[in-house]
Amino acid sequence: MYYCIVNPSARSGKGKEIWESLEKRFIEKKIEYKVVYTKGPGHATKLATQITEKISDKNHNEDLPVKMVVMGGDGTLNEAINGIKDFDNTLVGYIPIGSSNDFARDLDYPKSTDELLDRIVDGKVLRHLDLGKLTYNAMSRTMSRLHDEHVMTTRLFDVSAGIGFDAAVCEEALSSGTKNFFNRIGLGKLTYGTIAVKQVLNAEKVPCEVILVDGTHIKLEHFRLVTAMIHHCEGGGFKFAPKADLSDGLFDLVVVGNLKRFKMFACLPFAFVGHHFWIKGIDHYLTDKVTIKTDKPMWVHTDGEVSVKSDNITLECLHKKLQLMS
Repeated sequence: MYYCIVNPSARSGKGKEIWESLEKRFIEKKIEYKVVYTKGPGHATKLATQITEKISDKNHNEDLPVKMVVMGGDGTLNEAINGIKDFDNTLVGYIPIGSSNDFARDLDYPKSTDELLDRIVDGKVLRHLDLGKLTYNAMSRTMSRLHDEHVMTTRLFDVSAGIGFDAAVCEEALSSGTKNFFNRIGLGKLTYGTIAVKQVLNAEKVPCEVILVDGTHIKLEHFRLVTAMIHHCEGGGFKFAPKADLSDGLFDLVVVGNLKRFKMFACLPFAFVGHHFWIKGIDHYLTDKVTIKTDKPMWVHTDGEVSVKSDNITLECLHKKLQLMS
């Protein structure tokens, strides 16, 4: 049995249409499946919980592992992962049809969704990838304009999580009409770059302290962003961690601080191609755990999903937690 979670709003509302085309592959192969469409923020989490909580039911006799296929963007995948109750007995397949698709960039996915679905249902490749866990040590009352009804104190992520500039870009992208506009005209990848320029101009100067698990303290008079990367890219293709290893149990921590606005503008093109660490003020660390404290609450994102501001968060890397069918 394959349990399919589909975001019908993905790709400017074409998600359901794309799924109906792929559904024929299940029928042709005579593979048993169930499909459910997401209805809004947080719904994919609830669906994944309903699917995987059966694992702990002693009266449930379904063969393990449970196979769950997620179809949507990075946000839909993030929500689904946050609903999984038993990672040891859950296999995840992912069909990317979002605007950024940063999770899929490092996975050598075929361009054809038909071919990708064939690989998923045939079980040709099983990858074990790291996940991250973000804990809010404090939360502000300021909520994102587009957030779940219930904001969890811990969240998992599969691509990246950050505080500051990149999170502010994500918050605006999710809640403004810019993303939908670019998606409609087929230029969804420009969303984050366009908003990034605006956020550079409006960015506040806030002090920050970064504490690594080995005791290293990094203090910045003002910072732009601190991002824990599992994959190479975030924000629709910005290659913040060009040498990231998806299964080494370590974050590639990118710390950007004390950069003036004009220098930030100059850095963006280098960051897009992954050649930015030579720039003074941009630093890189490897760690499996980090705590970040700021002098005032800032936006925080997990895989581009933004719910709340915080001035104190902890990030931990969960080694090879995710079992991926692809």
